[in-house]
Amino acid sequence: MKNQFPQLFLRLALGVTMLSAVADRFGLWSKENSSWGSMTSFEEYTRQLTFFLPEALSTFSAYAATFLEILFPLMLILGFKTKIAAYGTSILLLIFAVSMTIALGSKAPLNYSVWVGSTAALLLAVQQQYSFSIDQLTKK
Repeated sequence: MKNQFPQLFLRLALGVTMLSAVADRFGLWSKENSSWGSMTSFEEYTRQLTFFLPEALSTFSAYAATFLEILFPLMLILGFKTKIAAYGTSILLLIFAVSMTIALGSKAPLNYSVWVGSTAALLLAVQQQYSFSIDQLTKK
């Protein structure tokens, strides 16, 4: 039980960070604080990372990533199916990190701490129980 607060903070940090990236795509951050500012800009960025895919598949991956970057963080924040959400987050961020490394070089994923996020999510995934969560409340 001594790791309950760090675990909660990790769930919240991962969730809020990912939702912030989605908010950026939807233009919810100010121009000075945005990386993309619109879904169209994010689609272009995704094309850059997935240069090896046909354009339609690249566009699909931008929307699929956005969907997962809404779903997984909400699950993490609520503590619902936390293990699944944490593994999904880790894999999603690992895919981003590898794609960024291939397309943009090794510094890009380091600047955005994508490797750290993937690893943190993996560490969360291997926890035995999840404090302050729906999972804990519904545990039989």
